[in-house]
Amino acid sequence: MSYVTKMIAEGEHQQQDFKMRVEDARKIAKTLVAFANTDGGRLLIGVKDNGSVSGVSVEEEFHMIEAAAELHCKPVVDFQTQVWKSDFKSVLEVIVEPSLKKPHFAEDHDHQWYAYQRQDDRNVRANGVLLKVWQHQMTDGINDFHYTWKVRRLFKVLTEKGKLGFKKTSNILRMGRERTENTLAQLVAWDILEMEFSDTGCFFRLKDEEKAHELDRQHAGQENKASSNL
Repeated sequence: MSYVTKMIAEGEHQQQDFKMRVEDARKIAKTLVAFANTDGGRLLIGVKDNGSVSGVSVEEEFHMIEAAAELHCKPVVDFQTQVWKSDFKSVLEVIVEPSLKKPHFAEDHDHQWYAYQRQDDRNVRANGVLLKVWQHQMTDGINDFHYTWKVRRLFKVLTEKGKLGFKKTSNILRMGRERTENTLAQLVAWDILEMEFSDTGCFFRLKDEEKAHELDRQHAGQENKASSNL
């Protein structure tokens, strides 16, 4: 079994997608962006959804990928290519590494720009919290994070319930949407919370209870120090 045949045998998954050919540069930009924003991945062009090899004109497909990456991705998504042969048919492998410039955005047909992540074998539009997580990971985080009794209460409810959606989380924190997104994003970036995505939405759960307790202890120490200085 050849290397390309082994790749195809894996099917479509988090880091692999099939395309018979690229007919829409904007549409394929979503896949490039999703790979770059998540764990990286490879696009096999010249392969049908069922895994059979149809073959492509490599030069034509390369130009379509180049246009997608440079014209319809912001920032530009870097990629590498490799040509494989299967039954005398050409398959173009497009390799995208996890980006250090995330979030990347793809332009849709209405000239709107959206960020995407790769979830299993799908490209899913990123929500506000995930966008901020990526932004915080690319920097040193935010400077206006305040640990309050509201955050402590959120940790307590998450310990009891296991997971919560954004609306219930926002109600517990008693913050507006922007501040709730910032708070959750920072806690996710610190690996205290984690995000769980499903067909019914996005949920938040405690990822590291010890880190949550440590944040609480630090806050308690700061409160005690402030009280002693009065």
